[in-house]
Amino acid sequence: MGANVSDRAIDWPLATSRAAALTRPGPRVPPAELAEFVAELRTSAREAPAHVGAVTGLLEPALQAGSGPVYVIDRPRWTEANIEMLRGTIGDVLPAPSQPWGARFAGEELGVLLSLLASRVLGQYDPFTRRTDGADGTAPGADGAAPLSAQPGRLVLVAPNIWRIHDDLGVRRRDFGMWVCLHEQTHALQFAAAPWLSDHLRERMRSLMSAVTDTDSGAQRLQDLLRALPKVLTGERHDAPAGGLVDAVLSDSERAAMAEMAAVMSLLEGHADVVMDAVGPRVVPTVKKIRKAFEKRRAGTGPIDLLLRRILGLDAKLAQYRNGAAFVRGVVDQVGHEGFNAVWSGPHALPSADEIADPAAWVRRLHS
Repeated sequence: MGANVSDRAIDWPLATSRAAALTRPGPRVPPAELAEFVAELRTSAREAPAHVGAVTGLLEPALQAGSGPVYVIDRPRWTEANIEMLRGTIGDVLPAPSQPWGARFAGEELGVLLSLLASRVLGQYDPFTRRTDGADGTAPGADGAAPLSAQPGRLVLVAPNIWRIHDDLGVRRRDFGMWVCLHEQTHALQFAAAPWLSDHLRERMRSLMSAVTDTDSGAQRLQDLLRALPKVLTGERHDAPAGGLVDAVLSDSERAAMAEMAAVMSLLEGHADVVMDAVGPRVVPTVKKIRKAFEKRRAGTGPIDLLLRRILGLDAKLAQYRNGAAFVRGVVDQVGHEGFNAVWSGPHALPSADEIADPAAWVRRLHS
């Protein structure tokens, strides 16, 4: 049987092996302490949906979302999970490479990129990948770990990163783990409250990827990217809708489509940030200390950190949190969480790029 398009576009096994080889393992933790930590994360992941549901008023969708699988994993398994997600979501719309070495080169690139990101991600809710087995997640580095695979919706918690960040920030381990779980289970709630959302995002992603990878304009896009590199490195394009180098190769229509996608991502990330803090000190006693320390860390000023943020577009990601949280707070201040929940009623209710900066405009459109 011949390789399908997604297999020709990127050497996916090479991407997986390269990411695994380059990804740093993270802090060493004594086995007994690691087992206790993993158990804490699992408990927090099970308890978080009820707290999220109480804040949002969407208790039933929250509990439904919280019944899905939770994987407590290490960094290499996070890269593996994301390669699986990307292959299943957009792999078949990527063009076959024009050179015989193209798929291997793309696999190398993807593996390197994910290895850079693997030490930064605390948790992730994947609404796209489908599980084919009934296995629950396993402890980081456990022998005989079942492979990550999928029914719709799975939550992953990257244990080495949660451990390292809580230690760096000097905050209580249990509180920080719960705080992360509240954020990710809010994402699970969003997709449970809006069953149409995963297909909507998938189609938008696929449409945009098809346009961006149009081989007829490849040479011009490469020239645009090279010309934009100095501005990216000096921070002049830090607030571009796509972030980093990607924005440099977009047409006006693609840039507009990316801005609308960024608005949706701002909504999802901002909502999760607002809810995780709104749960409050009854559940996370040190929530104010965690938020203050975490925001300071998000703004990292080291030269390597700044370089990665600009090239990979992480400045745009930080803007999503800030802009989205301001939008959610603005809406909730006017119509409460119940009024805000109209956003999950269908694609028409999603805020536009302009409305993210003007919550009152969204409220007028949805509640007039």
